[in-house]
Amino acid sequence: MALCSDEFRVAVLIPCYNEAVTIGQVVADFRAALPAARIFVYDNNSTDDTVTRASDAGAIVRVERRQGKGHVVCRMFADIEADAYVLVDGDGTYDAADSAAMVSELMTQRLDMVTGTRIETVRESYRRGHRLGNWMLTGLVRAIFGSGVADMLSGYRVFSRRFIKSFPALSTGFEIETQFTIHALELAMPMAEVMTRYRERPHGSASKLRTYRDGFRILRTIVVLVKDERPLRFFMSGAALALIIGLILGLPVVSEFMHTGAVPRLPTAILATALVGVGCLSAVCGLVMDAVQRGRKEAKRLAYLAVRAPGNGE
Repeated sequence: MALCSDEFRVAVLIPCYNEAVTIGQVVADFRAALPAARIFVYDNNSTDDTVTRASDAGAIVRVERRQGKGHVVCRMFADIEADAYVLVDGDGTYDAADSAAMVSELMTQRLDMVTGTRIETVRESYRRGHRLGNWMLTGLVRAIFGSGVADMLSGYRVFSRRFIKSFPALSTGFEIETQFTIHALELAMPMAEVMTRYRERPHGSASKLRTYRDGFRILRTIVVLVKDERPLRFFMSGAALALIIGLILGLPVVSEFMHTGAVPRLPTAILATALVGVGCLSAVCGLVMDAVQRGRKEAKRLAYLAVRAPGNGE
């Protein structure tokens, strides 16, 4: 099957904010790699010539006024109809030549997500804080949700239509990549990785990613997704902690009461009782939320299965 034909449509999605230095070349590179694909550039309130240069390069240019990459991706997924979606940043750091192999992998193996795992071409292409943060956050997700991808924060991915149309785009910023990975892992979607070269940004182009601010937002997203997708583990962990502390504080008070009939440390007794109560309440919340989450997961799975798999007409 051809990578792009009347039967199989490919769309390249490029979210942009002030990428005038690179966007023209990015569009040209993807036009060469996927000649029949439609290339969409969604501008996110750029103050430079991003829109003009993207249009001059032949891209279909649209605008999303709500600031943040998550908002742009949500708009793209809602607006565009295709069978395979190539999502890539407009900063010129990813190799467009690898997109054909990624789309081919998606089609031939009938996958739902192919991640472009980054290989640095020069040491300076990846800031030390970003490298460490990616390693830590990816390891955390792998430990909680299971092994899936080696480069969770890669901005270069290919998705099937059924991934796109079942994806609950709730993030507003760079934490959207974390949500991609966890969504695929939670629904046990077939996915793969393709190694791709990662280049340094060209002179005059500045990264929009802020190491500490965005790292904290990604970590917060992981915690929220653990609560939503693994509520039993989340609430039971809190219940166990509260119960352990409550018992440590309360057992000496109970022992003293059994021997003397007095409760000289009343504040400690009240605190221990409150902690045990909180622990029991947290455990009940975990059981209830786990039942609710199973229903939500089943509904998402049915929405996912309602769209045919990529790569054939069956």
